[in-house]
Amino acid sequence: MAKILLVEDEVDLSSCLKNVLEKEAHLVELIDDGQIAAQHLRTYDFDLIILDWMLPGFSGIEICRKYRNNGGEAAVLMLTARSSVDERAEGLDSGADDYLSKPFHMKEFLARVRALLRRSNPARSDLIRFEQLLLDLKSSEISANGRNAKLLNKELDILAFLLKHRGQSFSSEELLNRLWSSDKIVSTETVRTHVKNLRRKLEAIEQGDLIVHVRGLGYGVSESKCSRVSDGV
Repeated sequence: MAKILLVEDEVDLSSCLKNVLEKEAHLVELIDDGQIAAQHLRTYDFDLIILDWMLPGFSGIEICRKYRNNGGEAAVLMLTARSSVDERAEGLDSGADDYLSKPFHMKEFLARVRALLRRSNPARSDLIRFEQLLLDLKSSEISANGRNAKLLNKELDILAFLLKHRGQSFSSEELLNRLWSSDKIVSTETVRTHVKNLRRKLEAIEQGDLIVHVRGLGYGVSESKCSRVSDGV
């Protein structure tokens, strides 16, 4: 599963692309205005950005340039009806990783998306191991000590994110910004509830001290299970 920003103002096309990507189990956020998208990218992180060239507000080229100039590293796929060599070069020079000319077949679109996601995370696996814990991203299951438990989607997202960012701490608000779409009405209390439920399932497989909370810093994965910090959650 990847977090994808889709910036497209053609209603029929944007709806179709969003549906196709969600069927691939990706979390998709749709924005139809270039200026809003540029502002959005200053706050939220994505694994892939899909940009139409022609947009109200800022063009896809402007958005991509601003994003790269601000240090943005996510893969960028540019969509456009323009297909000349010079225009293709302009799109790539702006910082885009790939370029797809309209009209295109959905099979080709998905192939480009998969290739960019593989390129940005070449070592991706459906399994994440940490000490005795095994997290299966495909089945949404965790196992340890001969026991296993099934995770809900957001519990899976939170645990996978924290395991991939060991040594770092994230507040409820930071987890909200990174793992939920901004168009979803979700509060930080919802995040804390998901973490609490996740911890209960970890306890069921004798891994309840895996996720710690350092007051003033946030949630993280304990590198040493000898020093659990209580958070009062």
